[in-house]
Amino acid sequence: MPTVALGAEGPVVSRIGLGLAALGRPAYITSGREDDLPDRSVAGLRARTFSILDAAYATGVSYVDAARSYGRAEEFLGDWLAGRGYPDVIIGSKWGYRYTGGWRLDAEQQEVKEHSLAMFTAQLAQSRALLGEHLALYQVHSVTADSGLFTDAPLLTALARLRAEGVIIGVTTSGPGQAETVRRVLELTVDGRQLVTSAQVTWNLLEPSVGPAAAEAAAAGWAVLVKEAVANGRLTAAGGPPAPVTVLAAARGVTEDAIALAAARGVTEDAIAMAAALAQPWASVVLSGAVTRAQLDANLAALTVGQLPALRLAEPPDAYWAARAARPWH
Repeated sequence: MPTVALGAEGPVVSRIGLGLAALGRPAYITSGREDDLPDRSVAGLRARTFSILDAAYATGVSYVDAARSYGRAEEFLGDWLAGRGYPDVIIGSKWGYRYTGGWRLDAEQQEVKEHSLAMFTAQLAQSRALLGEHLALYQVHSVTADSGLFTDAPLLTALARLRAEGVIIGVTTSGPGQAETVRRVLELTVDGRQLVTSAQVTWNLLEPSVGPAAAEAAAAGWAVLVKEAVANGRLTAAGGPPAPVTVLAAARGVTEDAIALAAARGVTEDAIAMAAALAQPWASVVLSGAVTRAQLDANLAALTVGQLPALRLAEPPDAYWAARAARPWH
């Protein structure tokens, strides 16, 4: 497994990380959950999380991504760490959303956003209690350019204190305004020092618009992590609503026939999508959201793909994010 430093002064981690967004709670927006996760009880998802973590670690994956809003993801991860005792596992987690789904598929609201000092203080204590010293990166979850984060002086001071304790401060971004958000965060300082040194961005073959801003962040010494590289399942064989799209079926303007490309590389659509993200020169870590061993193996096959031809699949950002917002929690 290739490795990379998590920013200019961060720990060394695997280039492919494991994200727990789809494992820590019963409902999420990824495709194929009914077939992939037939048992979504607390015990069932705990066992599946342990199984995928074991498989990922055995292949060299040393970076794991969680969040306070991912149901019991931090709890499952903390229990797994306590049982396995792996000192080299590095964790990034997030604060700013509270899980409100109550372990129900039909909950009216699955999570609630709040970027306040009170939320940060409470959720940091919860994350530390579950994850301990493995917590190396703590991220403000889904920051937007108009977030109150930028003007909340007490919150910024508290984040700076956490940074002084050796924890990397990061942000995650979503939506068509990701580039604007990243550039605004690049200018954010506390006591003359840049506060944030990591960004976790949504980038995939359908929505690559954040790329130039991500490159600017990397040039500034930031760690840049990629989430949703397979577009919540749209860039996999599972496809899914509202408009299934696969790399192989939708590639246009390439020098190789798309099907011949897949056959020549001997991989699946998701591996092509992951490989495209890994090929971005600014990308530090690309997250796999695998919930089965077969998905994990297919994602890891991205490391064998080699150089790709241009794949022109990008949608207008507004259209992409509207389609994502229409995906049901199921």
